[in-house]
Amino acid sequence: MGNVLTAYIYFFTNKSNIIVGQTSLAMGLTMTVFVLPSGYFADKIRRDILLKIASVVGVVGLVVIQFGNTITTIFVALALWGLFQALTRPSLESIFADSVESGKRTKVYSLVHLVRQLAQAIGPFANVLFFLWLGNEWTLKNMKNVMLIGILITFISIIIMVFFKDNKSLGSSSESIEENMVETEELKHNGLSSRLSVSRATKLIPYLLVGSNIIIGVGAGMTIKYFPQFFIEQYHLEPIWVQIIMGLTAIFTGLLALLAQKFSVKRGRPLIIFSVQLIATLCLFGIAFYPNIWLLVPLFITRGALMNAGQPLSRSILMDVVPKNKRGKWNSLETLAWGFFWNFSALIGGYIVGDIDPRFWLVFVVTACVYLVGIIPLLFLIPLVGKEKYAEKST
Repeated sequence: MGNVLTAYIYFFTNKSNIIVGQTSLAMGLTMTVFVLPSGYFADKIRRDILLKIASVVGVVGLVVIQFGNTITTIFVALALWGLFQALTRPSLESIFADSVESGKRTKVYSLVHLVRQLAQAIGPFANVLFFLWLGNEWTLKNMKNVMLIGILITFISIIIMVFFKDNKSLGSSSESIEENMVETEELKHNGLSSRLSVSRATKLIPYLLVGSNIIIGVGAGMTIKYFPQFFIEQYHLEPIWVQIIMGLTAIFTGLLALLAQKFSVKRGRPLIIFSVQLIATLCLFGIAFYPNIWLLVPLFITRGALMNAGQPLSRSILMDVVPKNKRGKWNSLETLAWGFFWNFSALIGGYIVGDIDPRFWLVFVVTACVYLVGIIPLLFLIPLVGKEKYAEKST
């Protein structure tokens, strides 16, 4: 449903990239307002209660997006979906983290990431069949019908959320760990010669991780929303080809996340995250030159796959070092990074691209420069985060 919804809004508004960015901001604003209170209540009350409330909001949002036929209803639906995400993500990520043993997270998180990416691949590949059946054209009717199928599938996901129970999660085995996170107390890397305690080091790790993710989120928001338009306007691709490219990207993202996890056992998680995101950034610089379609597609898939391959590693570090009673707060901050900052920067990206003679190359260059800044905090994590000892034994 995702890239089809973006294309739908684009054509519904007479090809306005600026309005596409504004709709993203509507979702980002509601996420911003509610995500921090949501994280607070997830820690102080119960995570499963918030998931039940979120399920009601999600259903309403899906109904509005399907039956609304004006730009106003699109804004309302996305605002509701932003509220849904704000209520869901801190609680869902926290209850999952509470159900995985600390020190053994990377393999589990990488497998979950693979499952999510395969699911995101099945969607576009299924859309290929739907567009063949409905007509391989970017018409509002075709896109609306394809979105309806996605909405019906999303209902199933929302129903499943009702069955989560806080008391089914693990106890102390999923608590935060300190002795296995920090490689050594004597930090001499990057000019640091002072002796830091394990406690101080572990407190610094979440700030560096979330800070990096916020900056990366700002860059990603400028660009991701405009890839479908880029394929449509610059390369004149039909719906089926766009779906195939998106599906392949999701598959490679899941596979490379597993590969990144294997390398992280020997090389350490921060170094692998930094490496894959640096290569992805260089690919984005290459896309800005509008290469031939046969070079563009591999660059695009590599960029998307590597940029997201480190997500399981990043989340496993965060959930290993954050105590259970604070995971809602930190997951809400993570959501804020990919909610407000991502969607607000999408608005900026819309103005950078423009509606007349779109400047996709410019937004790609700006995004790549932001990425370069965003991966700098990861360098400071390398001496702070030790190898995952349990993962090394199991592997």
